[in-house]
Amino acid sequence: MNKQKGRFLCLDFLLVAALVGFDQFTKYLAAVRLKGNPAFPIIDGVLQLQYLENRGSAFGMLQGQRWFLFVTGTLFIAVLTFLLFRIPVQKKFRLFHILIAGIISGGLGNLIDRFRFGYVVDFIYFVLIDYPIFNVADSYVVVSAIALFFLILFVYRDEDLEQLIGLHKKRDGRAGQ
Repeated sequence: MNKQKGRFLCLDFLLVAALVGFDQFTKYLAAVRLKGNPAFPIIDGVLQLQYLENRGSAFGMLQGQRWFLFVTGTLFIAVLTFLLFRIPVQKKFRLFHILIAGIISGGLGNLIDRFRFGYVVDFIYFVLIDYPIFNVADSYVVVSAIALFFLILFVYRDEDLEQLIGLHKKRDGRAGQ
């Protein structure tokens, strides 16, 4: 691994640590301030904070499947971490690095909860659209995944995507990295 790649990865993991730290801090505050209390309106009829222990996955699916969710979450994070190591360090892929780090952060934040408590702490509720209660880690995953989708769809060219997945030609003519 070259020095530039090492710096990129170091920054990626510092970002992951900061995002996970913030997520865990917000969940701690939710547990201390909201647990056992009525919902706290931020914008009446639109947004409120409401404590929920989610023992399932997204939208409450797979309730009670703690170990299945823990194992699949761990595998998901491992695959994304492997991908993070493979992303080129060129300037055009910096945002890609950040977005993958965001998805890893969200997955890791919820995985920590699932390991420590057996459930994920959720506390943000959009009353206006009756959206399922979620947390900061969920936001990292959703926002990063949507941005990644648009980045791949509208910004990167075919050559860039080939380079990302390792199909680009090396200078000596062989495929791969």
